[in-house]
Amino acid sequence: MNNEKMKGGINMETQKNETITIRKDTLWKYSTFVLLGVVILGVIFFVLPGKSPTGNVVNQPGDALPSEPPAKVVVDTDGAPVKGDKNAPVEFVEFTDYECPFCQRHFVQTGPTIDSLIESGDVKLVTMDYPLPFHPQAQKAAESAHCARDQKGDTAYYEMHDLLFESGVAGGEAAFKEYAKQLGLDAGKFESCLASGKFAKLVQDNLNYGSSIGVQGTPGFFVNGVPISGACPAQVFSQAVSLALAGEEYGVVNCQLVV
Repeated sequence: MNNEKMKGGINMETQKNETITIRKDTLWKYSTFVLLGVVILGVIFFVLPGKSPTGNVVNQPGDALPSEPPAKVVVDTDGAPVKGDKNAPVEFVEFTDYECPFCQRHFVQTGPTIDSLIESGDVKLVTMDYPLPFHPQAQKAAESAHCARDQKGDTAYYEMHDLLFESGVAGGEAAFKEYAKQLGLDAGKFESCLASGKFAKLVQDNLNYGSSIGVQGTPGFFVNGVPISGACPAQVFSQAVSLALAGEEYGVVNCQLVV
């Protein structure tokens, strides 16, 4: 009887252990699949929505990409800050967000190319604001550039413009006030300008105007009215400027020139 119990006990214990082992293996496999699914969903819903093939932070995955260039636009830049000869033959308009990583990438990768075209007298850069609502520092960063301009004109505007991209906006208003000191601005006047929201409406007006003429994300550009969306390679912009200087008709679709 003891042997039978022992035998039965061993069999039962063995079967029990085997059953537990199988269940652990199965659970591990299911857990792996579940974890993988969570990672994939996370990428789809939290990473991809901020990026698009052209480096535009508004486009969503699955959006239909345009097959033809958007129509040329007459951009009203009256009163906007200008870098370069105001009579330059090519007007390069940028709608930008100082907290946008693609705007910063454009500044770093393509900015030197634009600057060389400005120095040659072929291009004037006109900057307009497009602070995206989910970037908490973008609005005040844009106002900071205008507050700098309020003191020392377009030169100070672009000095602040460059510093905001070079040093970043994570520090918020405290950082912007420090940048103003670095640029030799009157600290008290700058702080008062920023606190009062003197240029808040101007920044929002720029945003609304950009949306009305087809800007859907940042960075957005118009080269003599030809729309270019996203942080395209520098070559795209230099070629666009060359075509504009030659008076040729062209368009840009997903960072590809269509002549």
